[in-house]
Amino acid sequence: MDRAPSARDLAVVRWQIGRSPRGLVAIAQDCPHGYPQVTVNRPLLRNGSGFEVFPTLFWLTCPYLVREVGKLEARGLVKEFEARISREPALREAYLRAHGEYRRERLSLLSPEEKEFLREVGAWGAVETGIAGLRNPVRVKCLHAQLAHYLARGDNPVGEEVARMLPALHCPDRLCDRALPDLEPGPH
Repeated sequence: MDRAPSARDLAVVRWQIGRSPRGLVAIAQDCPHGYPQVTVNRPLLRNGSGFEVFPTLFWLTCPYLVREVGKLEARGLVKEFEARISREPALREAYLRAHGEYRRERLSLLSPEEKEFLREVGAWGAVETGIAGLRNPVRVKCLHAQLAHYLARGDNPVGEEVARMLPALHCPDRLCDRALPDLEPGPH
């Protein structure tokens, strides 16, 4: 169940991603140490007359998971998943459903005024995309986004397989405890 981010969460996420988070709406998943692992982000960020469409609804923030998933990507697993999706009908259908749910949830976060604005400026297509902003629903692109979606909502077959390939779904050494000495440690 998503929860509103606290000031502590925002400080942790700022450290985890190396900058202040923009458009963060909620924390979708915490690690057992009590730190954010996945955030939910607004699909549209507006700043005066400017705007940015943020294609990633769920953001993997845990430094441990980011590093471990990066290792899987470096091994060429994105292309392997794409090949499997093209030849395994059950995987393809489940993956297409995951893209559809992702798209529906992203669109549900937009107000009617934001939807109208995006149509007026010709950017509507940027929010009608699937996981990680993919327009082609049989591509994979980013295993980090796949895992984030799976951890947040549980219905992503690629993210589920990525989760099974990892040595663990949280760091063994409470990395965020040591990295943020000014904050009260998370629950044990």
